[in-house]
Amino acid sequence: MCDGKDHDHNRRKVMKFTGAVGMGAMLAGPMNVFASPAAGNIQSRGYAAFDESGKLKPWKFERRPVGDNDVLIDIKFASICHSDIHQEKGHWGKQKYPQVPGHEIVGVVAAVGKNVTKFKVGDRAGVGCMVGNHNHHHDTDEEQYNPDTIFTYGYPDDRSPTGISQGGYSNNIVVEENFVMHVPENISFEEAAPLMCAGITTYSPLMRADIKPGMKVGIAGIGGLGHMAIKFAVSKGAEVYAFTTSPSKVKDILAFGAKEAVVVDDLSKLGAYNGQMDYLLSTIPYDFNVAAYAAIVKPYGTFTQVGMPIKSEVTVNALYLAFSRVNFNASLIGGIKETQEMVNYCAANNILPKIQKIKANQINDAWESVVNKEARYRYVIDAATF
Repeated sequence: MCDGKDHDHNRRKVMKFTGAVGMGAMLAGPMNVFASPAAGNIQSRGYAAFDESGKLKPWKFERRPVGDNDVLIDIKFASICHSDIHQEKGHWGKQKYPQVPGHEIVGVVAAVGKNVTKFKVGDRAGVGCMVGNHNHHHDTDEEQYNPDTIFTYGYPDDRSPTGISQGGYSNNIVVEENFVMHVPENISFEEAAPLMCAGITTYSPLMRADIKPGMKVGIAGIGGLGHMAIKFAVSKGAEVYAFTTSPSKVKDILAFGAKEAVVVDDLSKLGAYNGQMDYLLSTIPYDFNVAAYAAIVKPYGTFTQVGMPIKSEVTVNALYLAFSRVNFNASLIGGIKETQEMVNYCAANNILPKIQKIKANQINDAWESVVNKEARYRYVIDAATF
């Protein structure tokens, strides 16, 4: 028992100690800094699209306060995905602007909500194509197919001061705890960023295809996604045949571990491989002759499309596809559990993207390079330059 004076004295000591702990956590990072919605909106700066021109400009904006189940991440690097370009140019439908793209994000946890248990301040963290759920549900390992999932940018989000989710071409981001990945210490931040989309988008279908040593695996389209797909397939012991329209990539493709690099400057080049592939993964991000590529797969083999073209459409000649008798499907990124599995797999097997680091003021030039197939192979933006 204690009297009123002792109680007040002890309360003041606790408050002073708590304040010191909070300040120490912000400076040293070993403890959690708990955030409250009362703290107000988070001030952010980044690069945004303001129309369908595909030209990004600096923009200061606000993110929602850190909620009880949220993690605030100070972004270190964000990489450029071709999807960023398609979406901001309105290729997939009308957009609300200003809009900050970017769904390959890594950084350091700066604050956590009071209910957060999986992360603490100072943890290395990654964010991919999803940042939350409208109903705060997390009852599936394939969140990408849940209609209530909030994707990282351009999605309606009534918690956001801008009305839509804003992505990773910025200095910070607020994400629900269950949509954040741990980034192992043995992967650099800049190399970890592309794993959050390019990595999982290719890892998921390849692992579900149950690739075995000696299987012939074709990878069509060797860019940010395709070069990771080669590395994943090689790691499973496959004989990889890479199909590209860029002769300048042949040397790289062989260095990634492919058995052959086939330059498809004419569709007739595919004829020599008809009926040979056990599995084919296409990362081609534009409309192409699907049936011609499907023909290189063995009857009853599988063709998976992950590249997302303008208008998200590919044209298929049903007759020619029928003659090939392949199982044709598509795949959308991967769930959070699988994404964490992929990150850990990359860390354990040293499977990392080939990157080019850029500053924020180089984003527009980098986008042009991506469209012109000049990227080698993922542009990664230093968030300190926003």
